[in-house]
Amino acid sequence: MSNLKIRMIWQDSYDDYCQSGHFQSKEQKKTSRAILACKSGRLGFNVSECSECGHMEFHKNSCRNRNCPICQAVLKEIWVDKRRAEVIDSPYFHVVFTLPHELNPLIYCNQKLLYGLLHKCCAETLLELSTDQKYLGAQPGIIQVLHTWNQELDYHVHMHCIISGGGLTPDHRIRKSSAKFFIPVWVLRDKFKGKYLSLLDALYQQEKLVFSSSCRALQDPPEWKTFKNDLYRKDWCPYIKETFNGFGNAIEYLGRYTHRIAISNNRILSVTETEVTFSARSRKPGNPKRQVTLSHGEFIRRFLMHVLPASFQKIRYYGFLNNRMKSRNLKVIFRIQGGQRFRQRYAGLSMAELLKAVWNIDLSICPECGCAAMRQLGRSYAPFP
Repeated sequence: MSNLKIRMIWQDSYDDYCQSGHFQSKEQKKTSRAILACKSGRLGFNVSECSECGHMEFHKNSCRNRNCPICQAVLKEIWVDKRRAEVIDSPYFHVVFTLPHELNPLIYCNQKLLYGLLHKCCAETLLELSTDQKYLGAQPGIIQVLHTWNQELDYHVHMHCIISGGGLTPDHRIRKSSAKFFIPVWVLRDKFKGKYLSLLDALYQQEKLVFSSSCRALQDPPEWKTFKNDLYRKDWCPYIKETFNGFGNAIEYLGRYTHRIAISNNRILSVTETEVTFSARSRKPGNPKRQVTLSHGEFIRRFLMHVLPASFQKIRYYGFLNNRMKSRNLKVIFRIQGGQRFRQRYAGLSMAELLKAVWNIDLSICPECGCAAMRQLGRSYAPFP
C-alpha cells in the first residue's frame, strides 16, 4: 500500500473536495479520475499463469497519466535511455531559472501562454549568449524541464536546463568550454529578465493576457506599469545548480527531474482520516528534513495546481538537440569526436524485459513454485470511468 498513499487521499476526500466548490480544469479532473482508477482494477488486468503448477497472477493495469505518482518510473527509464545516445563528449551544466513569486497569479491564469514564454526565454537566453564569441562561440545542446512546485507543494515556477559545454560552430567545428560554466551568472540574469519582461509586456499590449480576480487590477495600464517596473527592480537569480565534469552522468542526473511530479508516494509519511504528513527538505543545506502536515482538501488543492495544461510539452529541446536537426547535428558531432560514446540499452525491449533489465524483476518466475514458467494469457480491458 505504500505506493498507493496518494490514491487513498483521493478515495477518502476527493468527493468532498469537489463539493466544496473548488474550480477544476478539465485536465485536473482527468488527472483525479486517473489517480482513482490507477491499479484499482477499473482499467482492467493482465493475467498470467504458470504452466508448471497452474498458479495465476492478476496485475491491475496502470493509468499512464503523466501526473500519476505510480506511472512515472518506467517512462523515466525509457526517456533517459533515449537521451543517453545523444550525449556528446563535453562538460554539462545544470542551470535553473526561477520566476519571481509576484508573477504567480498572472501565470496561473495564463498557464499555457506564460509557461511557453518561460521555455522560449530560457532557451533564447542560453543560445544567444552561448553563440557569442566571448563565451562558448558555438551552439550547445539544451534540454529544458518545467517545474511549478517547491517542497511544500506551493506554486513555484522554475525551469531546469541541462546545457552542454560543447557545441557546433557555424562552420561545423566543435568548441568546448572548461569545467567552469562559461556564462557569468549576472549576464545570464540580466538578459533573461529583460527578455521575459519585454515579451510579457508585448503580450499585455496585444491584450492576450487573462486576468483573474487575484490580479484584475493589472488590467489598468498605470497599475501594469508599476507592476512591471517593480519586477525590473527585483533581483532575478538564475543559478548553476550542478556541474558535470564527466559527460556520462548528466543525463542520468536529469532523469531525476524529467518525470518527477509535485510529490511522490515515498515522501508521504502518514495519512489519517483528515490529514497528510509528508517530508520536505530543510530550508538550510545540511539540516534534517522537515515534516509538513496538511488537510486532505489542502493537499489535493496544492497537488492539482501543478497539473499542466493538456498537451503542453514540459520537456523541450534546443540548440543542436532541436528536433528538426538533431539527427544531422549528432552525426556531425560524433564524426568529429571519433564516435558515439553511449548507446541505448533498452531499445526494442518488451515491458517484461525492461523490468528485468532495470529492476531485476522477472515476471516469468512463478511466485509459488519458483519455475520460470509464467506465461501471459491475455489482457482484460475495462472502460475508463
